[in-house]
Amino acid sequence: MRKSSIAGAVVALTLATATPAFAGNPPGTASAGSADFAKAGQAYKVAPLAVCDVNPDAAGTVTGASPAVSRTGLAIGDTSSTCTTEVVDPAQFLTKTTSVAKGAAFDLSALASLPGLKKGPRLKIGEWSITCTADEKGTSAGWELKAMSGWTGLPKEIKPGYVHDVVAKDGTVLAKAKFTDTVFPEPNDGSISMTLLKITFEPSSGYTGTVTVGTVACSPTP
Repeated sequence: MRKSSIAGAVVALTLATATPAFAGNPPGTASAGSADFAKAGQAYKVAPLAVCDVNPDAAGTVTGASPAVSRTGLAIGDTSSTCTTEVVDPAQFLTKTTSVAKGAAFDLSALASLPGLKKGPRLKIGEWSITCTADEKGTSAGWELKAMSGWTGLPKEIKPGYVHDVVAKDGTVLAKAKFTDTVFPEPNDGSISMTLLKITFEPSSGYTGTVTVGTVACSPTP
């Protein structure tokens, strides 16, 4: 199955009261993803890719970048991130932050290497992006996925927190893929964090661990 593009409805949170002194999430951060999984005692790890952090005290852009990586059963192309602070009203000391992570050529082939009817799909994503935006009124997050294949049964519209079963030829669930996992702190301080995609292997696959694609977080600005 291939899709040209899937874009997520923006998740927004507006403050009803003043921002507290300490937020549940950082001012702004982004990463293109990471991985930590294993099979038969062999571990495969990818440290967080293309990480950037907003500098809330000065206008400008902080960037992050990581070259393509390859592990047995997983390949990810070049990734990048930008974390920007913009002064929108100098007289009132109002700022806006935008944290973005982007990547390409995601290819999870681990499940496709399983034998016989236990063989799973090869999961590919051509491009992805995830964004977290914040101002003095609150925060919002949005995402986009392009050129996907292997995701049989994925709905045309992905709702926040949607969980997709990755199944073998015989119908066994090999992994669960959770899309747009969004977290709001309690008590609600106006901050937000979102993970675009988290794949968790099931015991039936022979693998343990997770693969993550795209994470962002941000907090209301002063």
